Amino acid sequence: MMFKKIKNPFLRIGILSLLVVGSSVFLLLLAIYLGAWGKIPNTNELSDFRYQRASEVYSADSVLIGKYFLFDRQPIQFEAVPKNLIEALVAIEDERFYDHSGIDYKSLLRVAFKTILMQDQSAGGGSTLSQQLAKNLYPREKSGKFNLAISKLKEMIIASRLESIYSKNDILMLYLNTVSFGDNTFGIESASLKFFNKSAKELKLEESATLVGMLKATYGYNPRVFPKNSLNRRNLVLQSMYSNNFISQQEADSLKQLPLQLNYRDYDYNQGIAPYFREEVRKQMLGWAKAQREKGQDYNIYTSGLKIYTTLDSKMQILAEEAMVQHMKGLQNNFEKSYGNRAPWKSDKKLINKIIQSSDPYKKWKNAGLKEDQIMDSMNLKKEIQLSDWNQDEMRSASTVDSLLHYLKFLNTGSLSIDPKTGAVKTWIGGINFKHFKYDHISQSKRQVGSAFKPIVYTAALENGIAPCTYFSAQEVAYENMEGWSPSNSGKKDEAYLNYSMEEALSNSVNTVAVKVLEKTGISKVIQQAKKMGIDTKLPSLPSLALGTAEIKINELAGAFASYLNNGKSVTPFLIERITNEKDSVIEIFKPVVAEKRAFSEENGQIMIEMMKATVNSGTAARIRSTYGIKNDIAGKTGTTQNNKDAWFVALTPKLLNITWVGLDNHEIGFNSTSLGQGANAALPIFALWIQKLNADKSFNYITRAKFPTPTSSVMSELNCDPIKRDGFFKRLFKNPKKKKIKDFKTSNNKT
Repeated sequence: MMFKKIKNPFLRIGILSLLVVGSSVFLLLLAIYLGAWGKIPNTNELSDFRYQRASEVYSADSVLIGKYFLFDRQPIQFEAVPKNLIEALVAIEDERFYDHSGIDYKSLLRVAFKTILMQDQSAGGGSTLSQQLAKNLYPREKSGKFNLAISKLKEMIIASRLESIYSKNDILMLYLNTVSFGDNTFGIESASLKFFNKSAKELKLEESATLVGMLKATYGYNPRVFPKNSLNRRNLVLQSMYSNNFISQQEADSLKQLPLQLNYRDYDYNQGIAPYFREEVRKQMLGWAKAQREKGQDYNIYTSGLKIYTTLDSKMQILAEEAMVQHMKGLQNNFEKSYGNRAPWKSDKKLINKIIQSSDPYKKWKNAGLKEDQIMDSMNLKKEIQLSDWNQDEMRSASTVDSLLHYLKFLNTGSLSIDPKTGAVKTWIGGINFKHFKYDHISQSKRQVGSAFKPIVYTAALENGIAPCTYFSAQEVAYENMEGWSPSNSGKKDEAYLNYSMEEALSNSVNTVAVKVLEKTGISKVIQQAKKMGIDTKLPSLPSLALGTAEIKINELAGAFASYLNNGKSVTPFLIERITNEKDSVIEIFKPVVAEKRAFSEENGQIMIEMMKATVNSGTAARIRSTYGIKNDIAGKTGTTQNNKDAWFVALTPKLLNITWVGLDNHEIGFNSTSLGQGANAALPIFALWIQKLNADKSFNYITRAKFPTPTSSVMSELNCDPIKRDGFFKRLFKNPKKKKIKDFKTSNNKT
């Protein structure tokens, strides 16, 4: 009725248009509110918001060493965020944050005026932090101008609901814990750790401004990628803080003069401290989570925000990795020089063809139906690829075959240190480079252990009544019933005339004597002894067992050798101490697994320690003293396998056990000479260099200055004999030192 009284047609059209637009907007808002363009979360859903949280891995000395995540996020509480960061955020992103209730109408009018009337495309979007939070929680799914408008309206509704549920501080933390900082990093804590290697609460004002500055464009203002852009944006944040009276102009000007200084720490799974250890923890955690699901507990190591506290000592691990790199770099160089142009990866066509045909690219093209010449053409095609060595990562023009042969030549290693009383892993080096060599030589690899097995043989002998001062001839023997098998030594020319005590034979790793000790003891009894010491791997029931032809994992061997330092009881190496939820409430504690029964008597354990101390003091491992000048209490055993393919060193100290292996992943390639590939040269230096580093750090005095218990008088009496006895005149007269003795290997004691 009122509308009909309006005579001016233009006014009538204007009012009608306003009514139509208003009605349309109302209907649109109502439709959005009712979920016509997608469901809007209600207050109950918003009250029960849960993050996808990265699980964190900590060392025993409380250092964050890794994470498992789909999105790198570590939520924190308001109290853990510095005031300067909150002020920087509010100043640059939403200066009226504390004055609105989720929607800043004044800002919206400003944006509308500048964008629509003045065509200023740089006017911004007028979104509040609450609206940005809504976008973070419920990301936009469709693009286009109309869909953008719909999304913004939905975000306004969600923002208003958030403001009705949460306090301003809660909204700030929900925002800071969910917002992306680029580099697959979400939340302020993860960003602070990644870009500055410190917790958010430790951020300086200029660092806070740098991170807050990234929020406008996480890639364009990424300080790692575009440092100049990031610096300019940081300074704009500082100026905004001055404009909003958070800091003085003098302080802003002073901070603007500071250079951009990052301490970037990427939680790249291939890099960082102890990557092989972290991967083994991940595997064990996946198994744990599966077992928990079977019990009705739903844990996901990538999203549940678990805290995994491990046994690793981060300082020890860093020093161990440094020692490994220091030694392996030089050893690799000497290894390649020793072969020269005769290197198998250069000249052995049979081996090269085998490597090519067993490679994944070859198999892929073969399965695709390509002919042999087509496959080889593809594999020999040159392209720009990155090849790594101990000196650098370098882009080179190389083929797939070049790459395969390049990595074929690398020596690798596995080195494990444990607490012998509990089995807690202190250091874990599964290989030389996790990025290029994923295979873990501690938990996955079984290699022949060589002379590192001999202490078990000698322990079995002692347990079966053979006295340590029993003498065995070093003369080489050909065993007829073993197809003429004839173990030899690489020692003295007149060795056929020498008779060794067990201590001297073990410390100098005399092969002929080790086989005779095994023969006298009985193979079956040696295998039983190994089982008592925790060796579950099936061992070969052959005389060559004395020389370490058995293939055993490093962690299994470590558990067995721990018995010499743990009152005769073996242990099972373990990596995880406890698991908690994000609030540090304990979910599970892992207890050490220690054998219930002794594997040998206390006296025989002391005798074995004394024998292995002799190995270090005057035997095959004597370069620990002579070359490296190490005076610590150490017992040990070197090991070298046939054709110099595996080098070992087992080191026992009163508080720590270390086992190190060095060799090539390809079993067909060994060291070119024993002098280069023996355990004392290839494996021992990694331990020796590491101990030198521990000795230089007083915090490790409890390990490095620990002493072995003084042997009892009866033990010293048992070992009180001449190390070597020489054959008498008449025996030497009728013995030809160049001729092998021929006999059968006695099997009467060797029934299994």
